[in-house]
Amino acid sequence: MFEEKLDALSQMVAEHMAMPFPPSFRGLDIEGQDMVLLDADAYGYASSALKDPLDEQRRAGFLRLTAVFETVLPAIDDEYATKYYTRVRDMVVLAAEVETLRGK
Repeated sequence: MFEEKLDALSQMVAEHMAMPFPPSFRGLDIEGQDMVLLDADAYGYASSALKDPLDEQRRAGFLRLTAVFETVLPAIDDEYATKYYTRVRDMVVLAAEVETLRGK
């Protein structure tokens, strides 16, 4: 199960890197969240989870990011950006699952 989730996360990270960032979201804040930084944080956590076990602070970052996505996703009114950030959120959720399975 762990290896399958890890492979899925690896593929999801690669797909994320291939998706163009929504241009109108550069410099945009939604619900007090800089959308470029949200994207970068999510990618950073997911790519870190691919490599090594995360420390407690980084694991807590998954919870913070998930909560942020629950706030910003309903406020996005651009179809492509909604698709983009939904995939980013899904990537974070999968990375958290990988990290949880790694500990077992």
